[in-house]
Amino acid sequence: MLTSLNIQHFVLIDQLSLTFDKGFSVFTGETGAGKSILLDALSLVLGGRAETRFVAKNEDQAVISAGFTLPQKHPVFQILDEQGLSHEDDLIIRRTLSKDGKSKCFVCDQPVSVGLLKTLGENLVEIHGQFATHSLLNPNTHIATLDEYGHLEKKVKEVQSLWHKWQNAKHAVNDFENKLAEQRSDENFMRESLDELEKLNPKADEEENLTRRRTELMNAEHIIENIKNACALLGDEEQGILRLISKTDGQLMGANKITNGRFENEIEQLANAQNLLADLSDNLEHCLNDLGDTSELPSIDERLFQLRDLARKHHMEIADLPKLKDKLGHDLKMLNHGEDELIRLKRACEDARLDYLTKAHELSKERHMAGEKLAKAVIKELPDLKLEKATFHVDVLDLDESMASANGLNQITFMIATNKGADLTPIHKCASGGELARFMLALKVNLADLSNTTLIFDEIDTGISGATASAVGERLARLAESHQTLVITHSPQVAGFGKNHYLVQKADVENRTVTSVQKLDKFGRLEEIARLVSGAKITDKSRELAKELLK
Repeated sequence: MLTSLNIQHFVLIDQLSLTFDKGFSVFTGETGAGKSILLDALSLVLGGRAETRFVAKNEDQAVISAGFTLPQKHPVFQILDEQGLSHEDDLIIRRTLSKDGKSKCFVCDQPVSVGLLKTLGENLVEIHGQFATHSLLNPNTHIATLDEYGHLEKKVKEVQSLWHKWQNAKHAVNDFENKLAEQRSDENFMRESLDELEKLNPKADEEENLTRRRTELMNAEHIIENIKNACALLGDEEQGILRLISKTDGQLMGANKITNGRFENEIEQLANAQNLLADLSDNLEHCLNDLGDTSELPSIDERLFQLRDLARKHHMEIADLPKLKDKLGHDLKMLNHGEDELIRLKRACEDARLDYLTKAHELSKERHMAGEKLAKAVIKELPDLKLEKATFHVDVLDLDESMASANGLNQITFMIATNKGADLTPIHKCASGGELARFMLALKVNLADLSNTTLIFDEIDTGISGATASAVGERLARLAESHQTLVITHSPQVAGFGKNHYLVQKADVENRTVTSVQKLDKFGRLEEIARLVSGAKITDKSRELAKELLK
C-alpha cells in the first residue's frame, strides 16, 4: 500500500509530506484548490509523462517521492529481482524533474529508467477517473482478469503446457523434414563420398605416420651412412666395441681365476652388456636392409596425395576424414529410415495438437460461464450507481485454430454501453470521466481479490448525488476492506464513508498561490462535510446532516 507521498516545488506545492493508512481515504476541497496537482505528482513519480510546467516558478527542480509497504510476494519484487535491483519490504520511489525538462528516476536510491518506473507504477497504483486509467482499461489484461475471476489458473497453465508441447512437436517435424529434404538432394553425393572414404579407409593419425616414413626414405642415404658407421664402431674385428669387450672379458677372467672368483659379478655385467650391444648391432643391420629399399616411397606419395585430395574436396583436415565417414554412414542410414521417423514425428505432433484443442475448448466453455457470471455481477451494481440505462458484457470470442495461442482459443474484451439501446463498445474506447469511473468501481467491487494495487478514484461522483452517491460511497468502503482506496470527491455522501479525510486548500502566501493538504481530525471532518452539504456557508442544519453522514 501507499504509505507516504513527499512533494517539493511541484506546480503550486512548495513542501508537502503526507502519510497514508489502510482502508478508505478521501480528499476534498474547493474546485481549483489543487486536487489534480496531487494526482499529477503521483502519476509523475510512477513513470508518467514529465512536463516542464510541473516545476514551480523560480525553482530549479521538482522532487517527488512515494513510499510503499508491500507483501513479500508482491509482483513488483519479482520485477526488481529480474533487474538485479536490491529492495526491502518498504519501497521508496523518487523522481526529480528539472526546469529544462530532464528527469531522473530512483528505486531505493538506485537509478532506473522511466520505462521500468512506469512498469512498477502499473503494479502499485491504479488511477481511475478523468486523468489516467490503468489495468482494466488495457484489453490485453482482460483475459487474465477473467481467468482469475473464474479461478481458471490451473486450467490455463495446463493449456499453456500443451501449447508448448504442440509447438515443439511442430518444430521437430519441420526441422526433420528440412534435414531429410537436404539429405535427399545430396544423397548421390553422400553415397559417392562414402564409397570413396570406405575404399581409402583413412586413419586418424595416418598422415603423421606417412609423413614421418617419407622423410626417412627421402633421407635414406645420410641415415644409412650414419648407421654403417655405428655398425663399424660396434663390430670392427680389431677395434670395434664388441671386440674390445671380448678382450676386456678375457682380462677379467684371468683376474677372477687368480682371485678365486672375486670378479664373477663384474664378468656377468660385462656379458650382459656384450649381449645388449650384439642385439643392437643386429637391429642396425636390419635397419640398413629396410632403408636400403626406397621402392616404398612412390606408394607413400600416392597415398598422401589421395588423402590430401579427398580432404580438400570436403574442406577439412585429413585427420577428420574418419569422422566424416562415420557421419555419412549414419546420415545415409537415417535417410533409409527417414520416412518411418517422419511418420512417427507427425503422429506425435497430431496427438499434441488434439490434446491442446481438447483442453482449450474445455477452457473456452469455462470462460463463457465465467464471463456471464461476471457480467451479471457488474450489471447488478449499475442501477445503484446511477447507471441504470447502462449495461456490461464480457465478450468471449472463440478463435479459429489458426489464431490459437498459449492462452487458448479465446479473445476477451470487456464491453459497455452507457445508454439503453446503444451499441456495446470496448471499455478502453469509451471517454473517461465520472461515468466510466463508476463502471470501473462496479468491476473492481467484483474483482476485489485479484490485485495488490492501491486504487485511486478521481471525482467518481461527477453528476450524481443523494442515494446514488451513498451507493458509490458504500461500494468504495466495501472495496477498501481489501484494498487501500483513495478518492477525490465533491460528494458529502462519499466523504462520509471515508476512514481518513484530507482537505486540499489553496492560499496566497507572499504574493504567490500555494496549495496545501491537511489531514482532518474528527471536528475538522464534520466541518468539511458540512461545507460540502451546504456550500460556502456552514449552518447548524448542514452540521446535523454531516453528523448523520458520518454515522
